[in-house]
Amino acid sequence: MRYAIAPGLYAVGNPTGESPVFVSANFKMSFDRLRGALSGRDGWIMVLDTKGINVWCAAGKGTFGTAEIVSRVAAARLAEVVSHRSLILPQLGAPGVKAHEVKRLTGFTVHYGPIRAGDLPAYLDSGMKATPEMRLVRFRLRDRLALVPVELISWGKWVIPIAAVLAIVSGFGDGGYSLDRAASVGLLVSAVLIMGLASGSILTPALLPWLPGRAFAAKGAWAGVLVLASVSAALFSSLGSTLDWADVTAAYMLALAVASFTAMNFTGASTYTSPSGVRKEMRVAVPIQIAAAAVGLMFWIEGRIV
Repeated sequence: MRYAIAPGLYAVGNPTGESPVFVSANFKMSFDRLRGALSGRDGWIMVLDTKGINVWCAAGKGTFGTAEIVSRVAAARLAEVVSHRSLILPQLGAPGVKAHEVKRLTGFTVHYGPIRAGDLPAYLDSGMKATPEMRLVRFRLRDRLALVPVELISWGKWVIPIAAVLAIVSGFGDGGYSLDRAASVGLLVSAVLIMGLASGSILTPALLPWLPGRAFAAKGAWAGVLVLASVSAALFSSLGSTLDWADVTAAYMLALAVASFTAMNFTGASTYTSPSGVRKEMRVAVPIQIAAAAVGLMFWIEGRIV
């Protein structure tokens, strides 16, 4: 979470007063991709203070925005560094920027470059003209799966220990502690919880265009239903005689809550959502997810008492 560089003005190659000025976020990967795309060229990179957040997310939050650009132009004394009055911004930063205000307050004209940094050389060689292909945001399977490892690590460090604790405590019930009950009920709860994590973090982005609904929370829940339905027969065939309806209900409610909640984390990586849409979805979905998890815990506790 400290993947950031210091805001300021950086040189690429051997820039002069006539070299172009590119604007980027201080998320290190954004900066590295930009300077990598400019390899062999001369230019300036003006890095904004986006609190270590990438361009697209920072534009939605407002940190990659008009006020920060105006402030950074003044702090870098950019008007004294370059003779022209042009700034090249990433297209995905546009939601946070009022180009006419930047022009009025700094004298610099905003030009929106291509979606991908890799297209910058062609963009520059064509006289800063972007083709329709350069303006197109792709969201293919490879793009959708890019964040899966991050999500699995981020949420796995919570879900797996919780699943382990529930598995051990599941041995308690009528008549005291039973290793057989811990093995059966505990296996069900832990396995289904981890399946919920996999549903929200792997299956949801993989099947995103085809899962029903627009809300990511709903898509995650549907992914959870698909996974649980596909493994239910195997689970019940091996554990059916040692399970009761309270334990099964508890495991499935908890798993669906986990699947739905973790799926919502992909809203920031998607072309399907907007900041206002994310806020609206969370206001509706999070209370439902909390309620589902609470119901699941209640049934699980009932299984330990009754």
